[in-house]
Amino acid sequence: MKTQKLLPMFFAVCLLASCGAAGLGTTNSTASSKSSGALSVGVFGTVVDKNGAPVSGVKITAYWTNNHTSVTATTGSDGTYTLVGLGAGNSTDYQIYAESSAYGFYPAVGSGSMLKADYNGLYKTVLHLPSVSATPIYGMNFTAYRTGDKVTSLPRTGQTASYVAGDDASANKGVAWPGSRFTNNNDGTVTDGLTGLVWTKNAGCFSSGSWSGALTAANNLASGACGLTDGSTAGQWRMPNVNELESLVDVSQSNPALTAGHPFTNVANSYWSSTTYVASPTNAMVIRFTDGRWINGNSVAPYNNDKTTSLNTLWAVKSGNAGAVKLLTTGGYIVSATGDDAYHTCPFCEGTVNGIVNSTVVGDAATLANSAASPFPRFVDNGDGTLSDTATGLVWLKKADCINGTWSGAIASVNNLASGQCGLTDGSTAGKWRTPNRFEMLSIAERAATFPIATYYDGIYGADGVTVTGPVVFTNFMASQYYWTSTTDAADVTQAWTVYSCDFGAYNIAKTAAGYSLAVR
Repeated sequence: MKTQKLLPMFFAVCLLASCGAAGLGTTNSTASSKSSGALSVGVFGTVVDKNGAPVSGVKITAYWTNNHTSVTATTGSDGTYTLVGLGAGNSTDYQIYAESSAYGFYPAVGSGSMLKADYNGLYKTVLHLPSVSATPIYGMNFTAYRTGDKVTSLPRTGQTASYVAGDDASANKGVAWPGSRFTNNNDGTVTDGLTGLVWTKNAGCFSSGSWSGALTAANNLASGACGLTDGSTAGQWRMPNVNELESLVDVSQSNPALTAGHPFTNVANSYWSSTTYVASPTNAMVIRFTDGRWINGNSVAPYNNDKTTSLNTLWAVKSGNAGAVKLLTTGGYIVSATGDDAYHTCPFCEGTVNGIVNSTVVGDAATLANSAASPFPRFVDNGDGTLSDTATGLVWLKKADCINGTWSGAIASVNNLASGQCGLTDGSTAGKWRTPNRFEMLSIAERAATFPIATYYDGIYGADGVTVTGPVVFTNFMASQYYWTSTTDAADVTQAWTVYSCDFGAYNIAKTAAGYSLAVR
């Protein structure tokens, strides 16, 4: 394993529900993690699939961040493992993770916490033991997700008009929206039946301003302001992350890009998200609601996404009951301010907040009720030119540079894609594949502190300006290129929505332009 870069100030720690103690598995100690004179401790856990069946042959690693040594174990036939010989006492800080080529894994925390950690630019989801005593530690469990599994389903985009065979509306993929999507609660709030999220009815309550000002306003919002009579208190509302904000976009509409008959008032032109822009921490993701375009830089005057100089609006949200779908978390995990994306992704986050290093801030545990976290690694390579996404259950073409052309040409190529083309040996036939719609293409973004996202999937990490190579996800994901979605821009039907491979924002370009395309099924 590559030596990990230690970035404790950037970890986002998520405390999850406890699971039961595990029995004994197989231990393979690859490097002693006991220092001279230190006590040793045993760690016990279980790996099961989503149905609770044990998973054998999974490698479990406990990495000691303070001296860069590790201990490994392999799960037995009952799915259990035992890690022995871990150091105990002062300066024992361990990260434990699961690995198998056939699965993605997600922790179920018993005695530790979950965090996203930077391993030379590869962002692993690990169990964290910040301080180890000599007492045995139980319940360090993982759930394994294989090809065909998923933690959530994606909704439909809202597009109903078809412009070419195989486009968004003709494929009509995703979870159907509720018949009456938005419910006016008559207390200044509106509930989205698709996601379960609760939004302020007055979408223009706050004046346009800076990102930090909008964060503060969201954190302080309570009943009595913005027409609210819901009894809410300060701390229940937040600025939405970019996935939450995107979930409001109805691609069949423009001016605004919201479902016809929606109950919202005073809809503004552009809104801040709490998600920091991966290209630069001084910027944040912004969505323009005149048409649903994401905002990057000042090329779309007068709007831009600089946290200090740009003037965008706040549309506050809070967690509600379960909806028809759970939105994926963004992958962002660096806490830059109280109330930002990473802060609200988990109940407890460590990071740099308002200039204070290694502070601990209390986030919104209820946020997890409306979101679904991704397993790690998220994609399973099926060895036949395809990748299975264990977060959404979708299967993707692995070769990301094979299909290139105009919008209609790319869709036609995907419609005719079959085994024997583009590195496929999966037995698929023409008609099995489709061009991803806007929501599907956006869903594969990894918004950790890596840029560009395309090179991350190519296994080339540029963290801190140092190029490191690691596991390849997609093959030849083209950097700084537009990737087509099957979704037409309702504001100008001669244009289609694309996802830019560096920042994974949604941008509209002419259908006659050249772009790349992934294929999905």
